[in-house]
Amino acid sequence: MHLTSLQQEIRRGCTALQIDVTDTAAEKLAGFIGLLKKWTRVYNLTAVRDPRAMVDRHILDSLVVLPYLSQGTLLDVGTGAGLPGLPIAIARPELPVTLLDANAKKLRFVRQAVSEL
Repeated sequence: MHLTSLQQEIRRGCTALQIDVTDTAAEKLAGFIGLLKKWTRVYNLTAVRDPRAMVDRHILDSLVVLPYLSQGTLLDVGTGAGLPGLPIAIARPELPVTLLDANAKKLRFVRQAVSEL
């Protein structure tokens, strides 16, 4: 699936959930899906392989909590492949988010995703 169509799917889903995301955030979230798909081939980060399914099961499921987050900081314990912390951090860059996991290979992916996005 092309990144532009992923961005459109993300925007549609966010609109349906009444969550406002910027065009830049939608672009980065689509980029995150691309990285997740690429890295999952080698590191088995997620059982979800289809990018379109990743929109619903990873991106939108992560963002659905946004209306309930208040000011302050967020700690994502056991983040795995950066979920839900990375999508939240992308959608709300003003919110300090810390991602924590004991699995080194998953943290390598998270660091790379942060670096690229």
